[in-house]
Amino acid sequence: MPATRRLIAVVLLVPTLAALALWAFAWPSARTAPRDLPLGVAGPAAATAQVEKRLATHEGAFEIHHYADEPAAREAIEDRTVYGAVVVTARGPELLTASAASPLVAQLLQQAVAGQAAGDGTPVRTVDVVAAPAADPRGAVLNASVLPLALAGIVAGAAVTLLGLRGVRAVAALTGAAGLVGLIAAALAHSWLGALTGDWWAEAAVFGLSTLAVSAAVAGCAALLGHAGIGLVSFVVMFLGNPFSGAASAPRMLPEPVGAIGQWLPPGAGTSLLRSVSYFDGAAATGPALTLVWWAALGLGAVLLGAQLKARDTRTGPAAEKREPALVA
Repeated sequence: MPATRRLIAVVLLVPTLAALALWAFAWPSARTAPRDLPLGVAGPAAATAQVEKRLATHEGAFEIHHYADEPAAREAIEDRTVYGAVVVTARGPELLTASAASPLVAQLLQQAVAGQAAGDGTPVRTVDVVAAPAADPRGAVLNASVLPLALAGIVAGAAVTLLGLRGVRAVAALTGAAGLVGLIAAALAHSWLGALTGDWWAEAAVFGLSTLAVSAAVAGCAALLGHAGIGLVSFVVMFLGNPFSGAASAPRMLPEPVGAIGQWLPPGAGTSLLRSVSYFDGAAATGPALTLVWWAALGLGAVLLGAQLKARDTRTGPAAEKREPALVA
């Protein structure tokens, strides 16, 4: 009977996992569309009113931010406040984009905004304010880095647990492995492929912190929950963190609340932080950086706590066994 139950469990578990994977990866991709995507409009109020009216035909697609002139709109793009801006000039409307923030969003703005802004269908001049690097114009390298970093974190956390490392030794192993992953990833993505253009050491730190956030969470949960903790964190990171990260598009392009959830998980936060550090001189980096730090800190704290609990159980166990039974009068 136990063998039969295991057989039934495998037969049911595999299709369930397959269905979850298809849902997690396929659903956000199939429903990719702008949802309150931050977009700037710059120029005199009387001139921008018509532009806003035309953009409003894309119901729920854009969250409009107003700016006095083109320099203010450019600054907002460089600060990652908006993904692009429509600037009304004496020569006609001009579209500012930032393909480094998301090549897909930049392309969408050219298709969906340019014609609407012009009104008469004439081409609108497009300026890429923060362009993606020529070596990776579609952001393929950054998108492809999400899965390897997640896997590296899961493997590191599982290895520390299965090898029996605890306490300070486990923390040292997790930190050292994440640091080496960061150096190797930066060497490949920046130095070799040329897909990243920011400060090399800052990018290495982001790669390392992204890996540590996952590995510490895996090892920390395992220290408190046992080996089941490895599976729990691996499921969250692989089935939710990766497809909900918005790496291939943008968080505001995913169905609600998928985009928001993804930014609270290491893959999404790591991707946003890497974009900020590599292409925008660290603009809007505080939020994702704090998210990764909290994951890493809580995970490492759980590793140390689990070691203390294990040591306490080891000390009290033998003492309890040696305790003499009380005599009954």
